[in-house]
Amino acid sequence: MSRKPTKGYFVRGQFVAEGSELDIQLKAELKGTSESSRTDLKRESDALQNLGRDLLTLRADLLERLQLPEKLLEALAEARRITNFEGKRRQMQYVGKLMRKLDEATVQAAQAALQEQHSGSASEKLALHQAEQWRERLIAEDGALAEWLEQFPRTDTQQIRALIRQARKDAQPEGKVANVQLSQGLAPRKGRAYRELFQLVREQMDDAGTEAHDEGTQTDA
Repeated sequence: MSRKPTKGYFVRGQFVAEGSELDIQLKAELKGTSESSRTDLKRESDALQNLGRDLLTLRADLLERLQLPEKLLEALAEARRITNFEGKRRQMQYVGKLMRKLDEATVQAAQAALQEQHSGSASEKLALHQAEQWRERLIAEDGALAEWLEQFPRTDTQQIRALIRQARKDAQPEGKVANVQLSQGLAPRKGRAYRELFQLVREQMDDAGTEAHDEGTQTDA
């Protein structure tokens, strides 16, 4: 039984079988792209598509600042609306295609905006945690108020004293209410003063941070 001839071609007198390693190498050379270059291009393409996916979560003010092309903004908006898995996958491929048309400066600006949003979220969580710690200390420790007023002298002293006093009173119910909480293992009740004290603490901390930032800006100028 005769063998089926191998498909291929001759290069400089040498037969090259289709699909062989030499065939792939020669075709890559003709295209001017090596295997490693194609890998790099695929990696860059995937990175840009992932960046496009991350832009779906970017805050509106940061997204507007980037001044992205209208087609890309519309594609991102459509991707947010799509809930079907396959439909969203196809839409994100389209987003990736549009992302590859962006210049390097815009890509870097998008990455910086996402980093700014991430850092802002971390800073916000830290500020909330610090405010909660101060509230608990002010209620639990008699000496904490003097320390607070030293750091935040613009605080209304009468207001914060009244809130601390009321928050402590709310946390120590008397009579039947206290007995019920004790018997049922319930946590002490936290009333309105507890919430308002947190709000006051947070506002003072924010004001102090803004003032420090403004002073730093004026110094730099």
